[in-house]
Amino acid sequence: MDNLEAKVLEDTSKAMENSETERENDKTTGIPAAEEEEVVSGTKRELEAEVVGRGEGREEGREEKEKENACEKETVQREKCRDQNTCRCAQLEAEPIKDNRQLLEFRVRSRDIDWRQYVQPLNTKVRAAAVYLDRQADFVGSRRREVSEDNRRELLVCHDMMGNYLEDRHFHSSQKYDDYRFVHWSAVDYFCYFSHDYVTIPPCGWLNAAHRHGVPVLGTFIVEATARLDEFLATKESVESTVEALTRLCQHFGFEGWLVNVEVTVPQGKMPSLYRFVRQLTTATESRVPHGRVFWYDSVTDDGKLQWQNELNSRNARFFRHSHGTLINYAWDEGHLERSAQQAAREQAPQHRVFMGLDVFGRSRKGGFQSLETMELIANSGFSAGIFAPGWTFETLHRFGYNIKNPRGDEQVNASFLARNEAWWARIWPTLATHPYRSLPFFTDFCVGSGRMEFERGWRIPGAFFNLSRQSLQPSVPLDRNAVHHFDDAYLGGCSLLLTNYERAFRLFVTDFELALGVLLLSYVFRIDGDAVATTFDLLLRVTPLRSNDEDLYLFCGDYEGAIVAPQRCYLSPLERDLPSGLHRLRQDSRSLAAGWQVRHYLVKFDGPVRVQDIGVKCRRPEESSTQAKLGVVYVDALSLEDLKGTWTDIPVYGKRMWNEQ
Repeated sequence: MDNLEAKVLEDTSKAMENSETERENDKTTGIPAAEEEEVVSGTKRELEAEVVGRGEGREEGREEKEKENACEKETVQREKCRDQNTCRCAQLEAEPIKDNRQLLEFRVRSRDIDWRQYVQPLNTKVRAAAVYLDRQADFVGSRRREVSEDNRRELLVCHDMMGNYLEDRHFHSSQKYDDYRFVHWSAVDYFCYFSHDYVTIPPCGWLNAAHRHGVPVLGTFIVEATARLDEFLATKESVESTVEALTRLCQHFGFEGWLVNVEVTVPQGKMPSLYRFVRQLTTATESRVPHGRVFWYDSVTDDGKLQWQNELNSRNARFFRHSHGTLINYAWDEGHLERSAQQAAREQAPQHRVFMGLDVFGRSRKGGFQSLETMELIANSGFSAGIFAPGWTFETLHRFGYNIKNPRGDEQVNASFLARNEAWWARIWPTLATHPYRSLPFFTDFCVGSGRMEFERGWRIPGAFFNLSRQSLQPSVPLDRNAVHHFDDAYLGGCSLLLTNYERAFRLFVTDFELALGVLLLSYVFRIDGDAVATTFDLLLRVTPLRSNDEDLYLFCGDYEGAIVAPQRCYLSPLERDLPSGLHRLRQDSRSLAAGWQVRHYLVKFDGPVRVQDIGVKCRRPEESSTQAKLGVVYVDALSLEDLKGTWTDIPVYGKRMWNEQ
C-alpha cells in the first residue's frame, strides 16, 4: 500500500467518526496495485460471465410475464407516473432494446411518455472551454493553461458496470444510497452508458446528472450476433430504417448520440452497407439531435474481420472518417501510439478525435491505482482518452469483504467507495483538462444524488434515497484529502462537505464567472462542530481583470472586524443584516435553520469589470483539536448597480492598483 492510499484510509476514518474504521484501513482503498494486477483480469471475466448468464435466463421469463401483464398494468402505471417524486412504475424504468423488431417498431414501455418532463436538456452554458491545471487542488499559486487546438485532449467515460441497468434504472431510483455515483464531470467531454444489450438507452438519472454539468450522453449500439447484423445490413432500406430508429430514440429520450460497436465478422459484401450505416447515422445524429455525436469502436477492419487494431490505421480509418471519433481498444502499446499519430496526420485530422482506451480493471495495460502510467502515455502522445469501467472503484469492494449488493445501502460501503473513487481520480487528474463553471447564478448543495436521509435547511427528513437526477453541481477537482462528502449532516439534499484539511487553502471550483458590472453577491452556509471561537472559516475567491489573466486579487470571505481592503488580499466580513428584499435567492421554507448552521452573505462592488476564476476554502482550528467544519451551500451571482441597496464593500481594485502581478 502506498502513501496516498494510506492517507485516504486515515481521512476516511476521521470522517466516519467510527472506532472500527481504523481496522478497516486495508479494505477501504484496496490491496496494493501490484497485487490487484494479478487478480483483476480473471475476476472481471468471471463477473461479466456471471451477470450475462443470469441475465439471459431471467430475460426470457421476464419478457413473457411483461406481455401477460401489460394490459392490466397500463392504467395503474399511468396513474403512478403523475407523481414525479415517487414514481417507480415500469413506464419510467430504463430498459435496453433486445432485437431489431423491438428497435424498428419502437417497442419501449415509455413510448407514450413525454421525456421532456423528466430529462433536462444539455446545459451548454454551465461550463467554459477546458483548461489545464498545474496543481489541481492548491488554491494559491496554482495556474491554469489554456487548451488550444494544438494541445487539446478530451475524455470519454464509458460506464460499464456489472451489466448496468441496476438501481440506476428507476426514475426515482431506490433506497440503496451507497450505489455507484459519478461526480467528476468537469473533466469529461462525453459520457457513454454501456451494456452488452443490442441497444443501450441511458437512464434518465444519468442524463440529468450529466446534462446539468454540460456533458453529452451516448447510448450504445452493439452488434454481437450475426443474425442481427444480417438483418440491419440486409438492404439499403434496412440500413435507413435502423438509422431512423436510433435517431428517434435519441430524440425521444433526450440523449446525444451513440457509441457503435460491431463485435462480429462482417461479410465482405456487407461492408459497403456498414460504411453507409455509420455515415448516415453520423449525419442524422448531427443534423437532427441537438449536439449529436457518433463514435466508432475499434473492432472490425476494412475486410470485415473482427480484429481489434489497438490503433488508428488504414484498416479502420474509413470508420474514423465517417464518425466524430474512434475509441481505440485498450490493448495498445507505444508502437500503436506512434502509428496512430501517423495515420491521423495522413487523415489531416486532429489527434484529439482518437480516444485511446484504458480499462480500469487493468486488462492489457496497467489499471487500478496504477492507471496514471497508462494515462500519461496517452496524454504525452497528444491523444484523447477513453476510460472503460471507472466503476472499478465500487465494483471491486466485494474483494475486501464489503456487501455492495445490500438493497438498503451500507455506511461502510459508501465511505469506502467515495474514498477510493476520490483517490483514483486525483491520481490521474494531472493528465486531464478541467472545464470551469461559467454560468450565473451558481448554486450547489453538494448532493451527489443520494443520502441516508434528506435534509432541508439542516433539518433531517427520514428516508434513504438514490436518485442521480437530484445530483447538484460537483466540485471541479477531486476532493481527495481535503474534504469528503458527509452523509450524517447536511443543509440541503443528501450530504454536505466535511473538511479534512485544516492546514492550507484548497480549491473547490474552477470558475469563469464574468462580473461585467463589477457587482458580486456571494453566500454560503456552513457549520462548526466543536470550538467555534478558535476556528476560522473562509471561502476564498480569486479575482482577475475581465480582459486579462496576468493579475489577480484574493478575497477572504470570513468573519473579520470590518472589511480589510488591501492590495493583493482583501478580508471581508459578512453583511450584518439579511440581504435586501429580492436578493436572497437561497432556497427557503417557513422553518428556521437547524441548530449549528450559519449563513453568510457578502455584497461587493469593484470599480470595474472582473472575473472570478477560483473558489476555495480555508479553515483553521487549534492543533490537536477535533473540531469539524462542514460546508452546506455555495451561491454566487452577478448583480446590477440597481441591486446595491443597504450595505456593501467597495474594492477600488483598478483605481488603487490592488492587483498582484503573477
